[in-house]
Amino acid sequence: MKSPHQYACLYGLIGYPLVHSFSRDFFNRKFEAEGIDAYYLNFEIQDIGQLMEVIARYPNLRGLNVTAPYKQVVIPWLDSLDEDATAVGAVNVIRLHRDPMTGSLIALSGHNTDVTGFARTVPAILTPQRTRAMVLGTGGAALAVSAALQRHGVAVQLVSRHKREHILVYEEITRAMVADHGIIVNATPLGKFPDVDQCPDFPFRFLTPHHICYDLIYNPEETLFIKRAAQQGAETKNGIEMLLLQAFDAYDIWTRE
Repeated sequence: MKSPHQYACLYGLIGYPLVHSFSRDFFNRKFEAEGIDAYYLNFEIQDIGQLMEVIARYPNLRGLNVTAPYKQVVIPWLDSLDEDATAVGAVNVIRLHRDPMTGSLIALSGHNTDVTGFARTVPAILTPQRTRAMVLGTGGAALAVSAALQRHGVAVQLVSRHKREHILVYEEITRAMVADHGIIVNATPLGKFPDVDQCPDFPFRFLTPHHICYDLIYNPEETLFIKRAAQQGAETKNGIEMLLLQAFDAYDIWTRE
């Protein structure tokens, strides 16, 4: 097997921790199946300041995915942002622009394929009872989901553990509020592997079969959030489709002219 430096192009993921990520296997299977001279690595960095060390270490690095906790704090390190990244204030894809002759770094551009990936899954979940959504969380993923839903005319209410203007806390959620919001999205990391016994403190007892509970987590496939929603008869969906769609969009960003 070649070393990472020997591939024509290198891609990777920055975040901490990365035990839950499946991007490396997905992309490396894609590269092998399609005969692409590229490789994908996980870069588990404990501080965003290590980003430039990673870039300096791998002159063949062409693109990065970004996951928690760096989707927002990475922005000051970038030279430009696309429209979606600007709108939500979060980045999950970085393209490294290099001089085609020397390979030297010219610029870093930030993009958000969480918005586009989630947006493409929204039409299939809409019904007359699902025109409003509660999005659990206020981080980069929650902001991307909110933007995607709003593109399809869905009104969004953010929910958090901490009280802020225009944001509900879980203790404030009433039966009437849940009845009025047919889409519930878990955009928090609660429940992802290995902490599979966790989920947001949502009042699941208020759910009905008219609701859909959408968990962005894909590992495990059935989170505690999904299990508790299903017990109330709600439709459920995990994050695997969104993950695949945003991965396709990321590769397009890295490789387009």
